[in-house]
Amino acid sequence: MLGKLTRWLRILGHDVAYSTKLDDDCLITVSKRERRALLTRDLELFKRATAKGIDVFYVDGKTEEEKLARLAKRFGFSLDVDMTKSRCPKCNAGVRTIPKGEITERVEKNTLSHYDEFWRCPKCGQIYWQGAHWSRIDQTLGKAKVHMAEYKDSNTI
Repeated sequence: MLGKLTRWLRILGHDVAYSTKLDDDCLITVSKRERRALLTRDLELFKRATAKGIDVFYVDGKTEEEKLARLAKRFGFSLDVDMTKSRCPKCNAGVRTIPKGEITERVEKNTLSHYDEFWRCPKCGQIYWQGAHWSRIDQTLGKAKVHMAEYKDSNTI
């Protein structure tokens, strides 16, 4: 399962479809039809998708930082969050800036007093802000960048 990685990729602005309900044949069909890269930790699925010409990546790595670094190297994307491109980690819709005054009933007063920038998912309605957890996000992405630099100096992905 790559659910946690899916959320990271969405935060980074990538349109990521995710399902735990599709079988291998459906995953291959959807990847081909929607022209999506298929990410998997299933070696047999990787081999089958490769044989069918699907853009597939075998996700290994013990930590999210290693996985993110390998994906960033392979697909050539930045490990920086740009909220203008960020997507809802829950449902994949692009998040939009929302004025603070429009969310006073949905966010705790303490949060409203400490933060000024908020984003809302137009699909599921989830509200986001760069709260105390943001330092952990920065830390994880910082570690991923270190791994990525190490991979640039080798042929390892």
